[in-house]
Amino acid sequence: MNKKVTVGQKILSANEKYALENKRILAEEKKLCLNMISSPGSGKTTILTRTITDLKGKLNIGVIEGDVQTDLDAERIRATQAPAVQIETNGSCHLSAAQVNNALSKLPVSELDLVIIENVGNLVCPSAFELGENAKVAVLSVAEGDDKPIKYPSIFSKSKVMLISKIDLLYAVDFDIERAQNDALKLNKDIKIFPVSAKSGEGMENWYDWLCESVKSVKG
Repeated sequence: MNKKVTVGQKILSANEKYALENKRILAEEKKLCLNMISSPGSGKTTILTRTITDLKGKLNIGVIEGDVQTDLDAERIRATQAPAVQIETNGSCHLSAAQVNNALSKLPVSELDLVIIENVGNLVCPSAFELGENAKVAVLSVAEGDDKPIKYPSIFSKSKVMLISKIDLLYAVDFDIERAQNDALKLNKDIKIFPVSAKSGEGMENWYDWLCESVKSVKG
């Protein structure tokens, strides 16, 4: 009897092989790798540029940038003097582990403490594809609405951290931080939640402390 295998299963299976290889490479090098996922416009790149700048001298950070088109975000990262590799997906709504594997070969991984993958702006597709990361980081901006954890439960249930970004705009939007936090915690009781503003710097130290402790933990 022929076994039926869906196209989706084949894609995920092939992706898993590369994800395991990426995990092996990073484990051998004792490097922390985070997969940052959000909707478009949540402020991921701004958070990254501020993080790299503020932690200069404490952590060496490299970035893998995923975008449908252009290398604008990678150029913003490179302006901080951090190494960045751009992946243009040409329409695909997520990065694949194979693409990340290729990007890792172009980063000076041995010289880094932390690799951050800035995934394509999308709260759905990226959550289904493991890339070999240690943890996922979900970014939710206050401009998007506080209902996103219950509307898109997969990414928030799988993430180790939720950054509530652009809190400097709270005065101008209808966003209930307590609701967003509670809904995320119902999905994932262990998720760490950091309200932050990359513009003003508010809350960023909590995020930095978590990063430094996590890097230390992976190094052993």
